[in-house]
Amino acid sequence: MQLIRSLIFQVWFFATAVFFAALVVLCAPFSYATRFSIARGWGHAMLWGGRFFCGLDYVIEGKENIPSNASVIMIKHSTVFETYAQLITFPPQTWVLKRELQWIPIFGWGLALMKPIAINRSAGRRAVTQVIELGKKRLASGIWVSIFPEGTRVAAGEKKKFGVSGAALAVEAGCLIVPVAHNAGEFWPRRGLTKKPGLIRFCIGPAIDPAGLTPKEANELVREWIENKMAEISQLHD
Repeated sequence: MQLIRSLIFQVWFFATAVFFAALVVLCAPFSYATRFSIARGWGHAMLWGGRFFCGLDYVIEGKENIPSNASVIMIKHSTVFETYAQLITFPPQTWVLKRELQWIPIFGWGLALMKPIAINRSAGRRAVTQVIELGKKRLASGIWVSIFPEGTRVAAGEKKKFGVSGAALAVEAGCLIVPVAHNAGEFWPRRGLTKKPGLIRFCIGPAIDPAGLTPKEANELVREWIENKMAEISQLHD
């Protein structure tokens, strides 16, 4: 039964992604705030669908840690959950993502209108420079920048090296870094279809001020907080 529910949720995911992306495309002449409100609507639809179809409930912890000024968000990446949960959690934002996502019909067209920082992940240092250059422009206009420092989804209980681009952007822009940890991967396996019911904890940590730090030092503080929080909220050892 849970497999059937998960399959229905998968259909819900694709259908809503196309529907809301099409709305974004239709609203291309309007402001970024208008387009983001549509993206946020998709986030609400996905959270509702996860709860209704699969029993994926959630709680957002640490909202009081969200700064008032545009900042860099660095999130643990293990599922699709965090990609839409951030939409309803943080102020208007954009994302560092692989450029190939923009090539997907309809969905990619809508994504391209959300001012993403689309990088070639094989470009190395050039990609980091692109994140810094475009990220500073987004932050200066009041748009938050979200990045998955691991660069790809990592299975629950596993770790991957954190890329430095998010921390480098924060250092160059002189803004705060907001670390986020969650245990969604324990209910939504990286390469599995069936979603297990349960409570996902989406935890926002205290903002990290990178002033006076090197990107490497700031990145290490983010990594330590996220990994320590992951160990705290994990149910794998229960």
